[in-house]
Amino acid sequence: MEMELENLRALKILGKGAMGTVFLVHDRARDPAARNPFALKVVDKASNHDADRRARWEIQVLAKLSHHQHRNTFLPSLLGSLETPDFLAWAVPYCPGGDLNVLRYRQNDRVFSHSVIKFYLAEIVCALDHLHQMGIVYRDLKPENILVQMSGHVTLTDFDLSRKLNTNPVKKKPFMHNQNDDNTTTTNVKKHRHRRVLTRWVMALPDSSTTKGLRKAKSARVSPVSRRRPSFEAGERCNSFVGTEEYVAPEVVKGDGHEFAVDWWALGVLTYEMLYGTTPFKGCNRKDTFRNVLLKKPEFVGIKTDLTDLIRRLLEKDPTKRLGYQRGAIEIKEHVFFKGVRWDLLTGVLRPPFIPSRDDGDLTLKVTTGDVDIKEYFQNLRKPPSLSLPPSPLPSPDCRRNVSFAEY
Repeated sequence: MEMELENLRALKILGKGAMGTVFLVHDRARDPAARNPFALKVVDKASNHDADRRARWEIQVLAKLSHHQHRNTFLPSLLGSLETPDFLAWAVPYCPGGDLNVLRYRQNDRVFSHSVIKFYLAEIVCALDHLHQMGIVYRDLKPENILVQMSGHVTLTDFDLSRKLNTNPVKKKPFMHNQNDDNTTTTNVKKHRHRRVLTRWVMALPDSSTTKGLRKAKSARVSPVSRRRPSFEAGERCNSFVGTEEYVAPEVVKGDGHEFAVDWWALGVLTYEMLYGTTPFKGCNRKDTFRNVLLKKPEFVGIKTDLTDLIRRLLEKDPTKRLGYQRGAIEIKEHVFFKGVRWDLLTGVLRPPFIPSRDDGDLTLKVTTGDVDIKEYFQNLRKPPSLSLPPSPLPSPDCRRNVSFAEY
């Protein structure tokens, strides 16, 4: 779809990130009544050269996904893009259900039931599998990057940190760490169960009650910083240091090079957070978090289950022993936790755990409402800040830290 900035009317701002701003827009020429709005990501090219480079890569990835002979339901499509001397923008479908982190905060005790976790994980595994088969390692899996579509199915978003690699996994040397330094600080985590009706994609799943208040936790990323390590002889690895602090894999922290197995590690962290409401290696500061990633074993509450076994095998420090390293998504799909899942029927599920309503505006980050002039918005951002700014609010303890690790 060809787009012109002058024809696009922004209804509101959906979110802000390190790369740019996401607007909910409609095309006044094609859709004057705004019946089919879409999300428009806009990067101010003058403000951030690195963001411009990453944005162009994301557009390339989305274009490849859109034109792939086997479109994947759990990955977005590129609706169109545009470029002006000042801006680079691209359009993707709007997901009114918000992200998985927002949805988790709406649950009682802010955790998901085993059946709901199974449903969402199955779709995420399919999305990652499709990317890996295309030779793309995602490298930014976290709840904030998993959006809920109108249908209730999920889709991944934000591909600017992804990387094209050789599709053949690299056979690495064993990953070593000092077991004597294992940090086994006990966390006070309670396990809760919630039940919802899904459908017959898996054996009968029980029902559930609804939820509490909504809260949106901010995202944090690790800026790409090359470790400049020697390349490996066999296969291909990536050596840049990227990801989200609490989701970064041990091999990334060590700077030993990494490939597709980092996505399976992140899947383990995601699953743990969905089950317990917290990530397994979060420390009091980033150095402590990294130490935990390298040395600490994930802590589980109560009896062992198929789900905790899945998490444990995904959170294997040695990437060569991690579930999914040898045969990719096939290994994960074969795990006993997914027993009974009809992988071929996932896209046909008519009653996912949560289906957003068309006017469910509370599930998106409402920065502002009403018409937004995109050009004027960025012009205001370029203005020098006032000397009489109000004091900044203290960050929420639930916010993930935005950090650059050049100094780490």
